[in-house]
Amino acid sequence: MHTLVTGAAGFVGSHLVETLLTRGDSVVGVDCFTPYYDRGTKEHNLSSARTHERFEFVDADLRSCDVESLLSGVDAVYHQAGQAGVRLSWSGGFADYVGHNVLATQRLLEAVQHARPGARVVYASSSSVYGNQARYPTDETDLPKPFSPYGVTKLAAEHLCGLYAQNWGVHTVSLRYFTVFGPRQRPDMSIHRLCRAAVDGSTFPRYGDGTQIREFTYATDIVAANVAAAERDVEPGTYMNVAGGVEITLNDLIALVGEIAGTPVAVEPEPKKAGDSVRNGGAIDRARTLLDWEPKVTLRDGITAQIAWHRARAQT
Repeated sequence: MHTLVTGAAGFVGSHLVETLLTRGDSVVGVDCFTPYYDRGTKEHNLSSARTHERFEFVDADLRSCDVESLLSGVDAVYHQAGQAGVRLSWSGGFADYVGHNVLATQRLLEAVQHARPGARVVYASSSSVYGNQARYPTDETDLPKPFSPYGVTKLAAEHLCGLYAQNWGVHTVSLRYFTVFGPRQRPDMSIHRLCRAAVDGSTFPRYGDGTQIREFTYATDIVAANVAAAERDVEPGTYMNVAGGVEITLNDLIALVGEIAGTPVAVEPEPKKAGDSVRNGGAIDRARTLLDWEPKVTLRDGITAQIAWHRARAQT
């Protein structure tokens, strides 16, 4: 297959690129290196892919570039690009989130409709579309109620995928990721900061009282769901949860990282941040049925791998 991966230099995007190349695809990777975190980290994510003869990298911004030119011969589009993170999506930061998450998605879908109408589009949505719900685990019949501007933009882009499917027959599938973790995880995310603190002895800032609950999903499981979504016979416009199967409180997560690392993590209590939901956790019956997908990597095994990655980085 000939595939396009947007956000190719990011956490999930770079893992996806490597998996596609390993299985024999030719891949065009696109990224505009937003300054959300260090560009050097993102460049390193792509270091092995850049040496591959079936990989082409394009430094481009989907908000303004000629998107149609990226789609020549493409069979599947994995749309991983977007502005991530809840806490910076407020106030003046909101415009960037609208641009990278909504406008870029609309321009991509429009380009697919005109230039490559037969291509599959797999969109990286988020559990943040749910916000705080009355029941858990949430399933796809629960009404989305985003609790942050970030969640609003991810839901808006998901709706765009649905309406392009309904009106123009663009074959979209939206995957609602539940907190992805693993090597290369974004440096602002809790497991990354916890593993780093365990390895280098720094302090972990705990926002809130630590009773908030999250469900974590390992990167390779997310990649497997993406590949299945591009290949399975799924109705255009479908959306579904992709979740790791185990919920855990932040306090218990802190203890687990310390146990695996063999070093307790020092915690610095901080006030709760606006937009942080109380809980997330997703039912995966739809993904199980439509994609024949199940999470394979446990939270413990995933954290063990991520700590090993942090230790290897500390030695370079």
